[in-house]
Amino acid sequence: MIDIATRKERLSIISTILTNHPSHLYPLSYFSELFGSAKSTLSEDISIIRETLKKYGQGEIEVLMGAGGGVRYLPFIGEEERAQVMRELLLKMQNPSRILPGGYIYTADIFYNPQYVEKLSRILWGFFYKTTPDFVITAEAKGIPLAMGVAKLFDRPLVVVRKESKMTEGSVVTINYISGSSKRIQTMSLAKRAVSEGQKTIIIDDFIAGGGTVRAIFEMMKEFSITVLGCGAAISTRQPERKRIENYKSLMTLEEVNEEAQKLVFTSNI
Repeated sequence: MIDIATRKERLSIISTILTNHPSHLYPLSYFSELFGSAKSTLSEDISIIRETLKKYGQGEIEVLMGAGGGVRYLPFIGEEERAQVMRELLLKMQNPSRILPGGYIYTADIFYNPQYVEKLSRILWGFFYKTTPDFVITAEAKGIPLAMGVAKLFDRPLVVVRKESKMTEGSVVTINYISGSSKRIQTMSLAKRAVSEGQKTIIIDDFIAGGGTVRAIFEMMKEFSITVLGCGAAISTRQPERKRIENYKSLMTLEEVNEEAQKLVFTSNI
């Protein structure tokens, strides 16, 4: 216990704990024991933090009443910051130097950049924050950082579907599927001990083209009797219009990629 903590110290520590652990529900007794302060005093502190975060568009503090209640941080991103992030990303994504042979697009500098991943994760989380997944799932490899970011915001673990099974994961379930973009037969595997029957999940990926990979994850979840609550991605393509999945959310749409003309066109969905 910290002896005789001042209000400034309490505000600093409480806000740090809450924002470092989004969606985690802390009973007031946790902070009461930490600071040796009355719950009424802590309620005043939390009100100050809540008003300040809301004023500057840095998320919200939710207070749940009752025996199982407490306080938690909801990491909403402010409208102005969200718009700024999307403008910056669209400008970067439409740089024709990203076009690779075969019409592919270089995105590693975005999806492996912690600053962008943190912002994109908060936006995607905002689509699904009212749901209660037991875990977040993705397919390797570039979707992992983004899915991990969303999983942290839900205060839930991340599960990764592998292209090839690993000895270190024990027994697995493996399915074959047709890629929506390449139309090739591919394989994905999931460790049996990674999930439990009857759980709920959200699928997060970096890129949705034909939707074959995400559809395969849906089918994989059926094998485990797991309910998919939603699906989100950073980028989806305009074509093909009819994908192998429905009701997904994406932050940006790739409208056109012209390798000959060196032209890339993206639009924001926010």
